[in-house]
Amino acid sequence: MKRFLALLATCATVLGLSALSSPPAMAATGCKVDYTVTSQWQGGFQAGVKVTNLGEPVNGWTLKFTMPDAGQKVVQGWNATWSQSGSTATAVGVDWNRSLATGASADLGMVGSFTGANPKPTAFTLNGVACTGSVEEPPPVDPPVPGTGTPVDVNGKLHVCGVNLCNQYNRPVQLRGMSTHGIQWFSKCYNAASVDALAKDWKSDLLRVAMYVQESGYETDPAGFTSRVNGLVDMAEARGMYAMIDFHTLTPGDPNHNLDRAKTFFASVAARNADKKNVIYEIANEPNGVSWAAIKSYAEQVIPVIRAADPDAVVIVGTRGWSSLGVSDGSNESEVVNAPVNATNIMYAFHFYAASHKDSYRATLSRAASKLPLFVTEFGTVSATGGGAMDRASTTAWLDLLDQLKIGYANWTYSDADESSAAFRPGTCNGSDYSSSGVLTESGALLKNRISTPDSFPTS
Repeated sequence: MKRFLALLATCATVLGLSALSSPPAMAATGCKVDYTVTSQWQGGFQAGVKVTNLGEPVNGWTLKFTMPDAGQKVVQGWNATWSQSGSTATAVGVDWNRSLATGASADLGMVGSFTGANPKPTAFTLNGVACTGSVEEPPPVDPPVPGTGTPVDVNGKLHVCGVNLCNQYNRPVQLRGMSTHGIQWFSKCYNAASVDALAKDWKSDLLRVAMYVQESGYETDPAGFTSRVNGLVDMAEARGMYAMIDFHTLTPGDPNHNLDRAKTFFASVAARNADKKNVIYEIANEPNGVSWAAIKSYAEQVIPVIRAADPDAVVIVGTRGWSSLGVSDGSNESEVVNAPVNATNIMYAFHFYAASHKDSYRATLSRAASKLPLFVTEFGTVSATGGGAMDRASTTAWLDLLDQLKIGYANWTYSDADESSAAFRPGTCNGSDYSSSGVLTESGALLKNRISTPDSFPTS
């Protein structure tokens, strides 16, 4: 996990609550807004705001609306630059959704607070024009037929199609699940009871197995750790979950330091698990302090080792700057887009910690998702240190975005580590309860709630 990730707050683009000037924009001649409160709690709420341009194309837009109750405030928003003055809330388009063609929409979101009632906002305007129009509804289409059974039963062996992870029916799917902590430290957390709970109570699609290479990990006992990883793959398979084998390199950050170890390890696990439908390989957790060219070279040497034994498996490649697509090193996704790994059926890793990595990181992910197959193989609800308070608003913004883009994710961590990123309270792994509210941390409760909602994997 990102214990030493340098935050580039001074150069990051922050979509906060401070008003920013918008670029010149053409006036809209009509618009429609769909405003939906998606959840509400004591004194707070989350809402989705979809604005559709019904007029001439615009290159830059400002949406304004009135909060009808004096106690209503915008706390945080995403997919726009949000501000509020008095009762007027303002959302300004950002670089990836600034242009709206006729009929095009932008999906925004916000977290708000209220002290009295919480009526819906009124008087929506787009570039000063009242949003009173309606959109002609398209003819109804038959929805995809959702499958029944476990995630692996329904989806079978996965593959990459375009920028998506697709199932045996060639339909895009999103896997949602949890990552172990280092199995050298928290082995007691991964047993029949805990994996049963993850599959049946949490309804998780995925178990990511984090096998550290250093830090008392694989390098100390290659055979023992390889066996432990294979055992967890089998446990996930028996319960119908996908297993992501994570070669958890962190220190040193150059994956080439472990190139020979990686070849040995992946040759072994690929040969042993090649006939399974549930295995995904993550070949380098968080490259750091190293160029994309060096990471690419490593990937192009390790992937053929896997392909020799398991030619059809999905392989995930870590990216520069602790798997941030280079953002944490002051770069962006263009280096991967312009020089992709020379291999097929691969995806690229993206990691974030919600309290530290916000709108500039979300902007990068949103842009990259149209060009690269992405999987969030690790994320936390807290700061990049793994500690601090959970940032509910930022976490929700992230998960909503991943759901919208159908990008799979694994949360750090399914463990009882004494840090706020853990799903369980300290001592939980000494018992057999991994699901009740009494053993879950604030982060664990949020993730269990999100992961356990129905998947509705398409089969047609």
